[in-house]
Amino acid sequence: MNTAKNLMFNNYKNMELDSYLKERLRESGYGGVEIQKTPIGTRITLYVTRPGLVIGRKGVGIKDLTAKLESNFGLNNPQVSVMEIEIPELNAKIMANRIAQLIERGTAFRRAAIWTLNTVMNAGALGTEVSIAGKLRSERAHFEKHSVGIIPKSGDLADRVVKVAVTNVLTKMGLMGIQLRIVLKNEIPTEFQLNEEIKEKESTEKTDDSSSTLDKEDDPNLPTGSTPDNKDTHSKPKKQEKKDISEQSNSTNVVKDQNNTPAKKSISDSDKPRKPNNDRNQIIDAKGVS
Repeated sequence: MNTAKNLMFNNYKNMELDSYLKERLRESGYGGVEIQKTPIGTRITLYVTRPGLVIGRKGVGIKDLTAKLESNFGLNNPQVSVMEIEIPELNAKIMANRIAQLIERGTAFRRAAIWTLNTVMNAGALGTEVSIAGKLRSERAHFEKHSVGIIPKSGDLADRVVKVAVTNVLTKMGLMGIQLRIVLKNEIPTEFQLNEEIKEKESTEKTDDSSSTLDKEDDPNLPTGSTPDNKDTHSKPKKQEKKDISEQSNSTNVVKDQNNTPAKKSISDSDKPRKPNNDRNQIIDAKGVS
């Protein structure tokens, strides 16, 4: 038998074992099984809501179950352990079986679906979806879907977060199928992870820096009037320095203006405009009159 056929055979055996345990442990609140093959034997872990019913008085129930698993499924030295489910409302198989039990007792399918949605969401789920198909109210089959919250349908996130369970129930009208999807909030991967070691290192570095500055301030070997950073406390203030710089710039501008001003031309007597001689004109007029 090659590897592919061996894998398919093992999966088929596990599916048969799961369906057998589902029917046998239905009243105990069957929630799933884990099968691990070891060199010593086969380790089987059962997840139920009422482990006392599985174990029985003085372990009679679990011994009978172990013997039947070994004889019916050919398991080598099975070792069965029972684990209790802490929050059964977040287990898809348990809640799907509860819907089937409610419908078998005569509860309306819509009322059972809405009750399941409220119960699961109150337990802390991110989203829930119930699909019921079959002859619900008439001879013609149809389906109804009820959902609350966020339900991813595809991708790697849906494979990680969404838990799916399928079951069926036989009613007077016919066979009815139930599918339940529960989105677990705790299974969602976080966007970032805070590394506590880096945070502790940063805090220790800050404390070391603060302690070193305090030690420098309290050092008695430093001369009076000096700071740890060797800064001159008697230096000019910034305002006075700015004033000095502005005065220097003004003086340089004055010198530049003096150097750049053109030389004034000296006006000689010959270049000056001549005024009219009124006395001469009076003498000429007197001669003409005489």
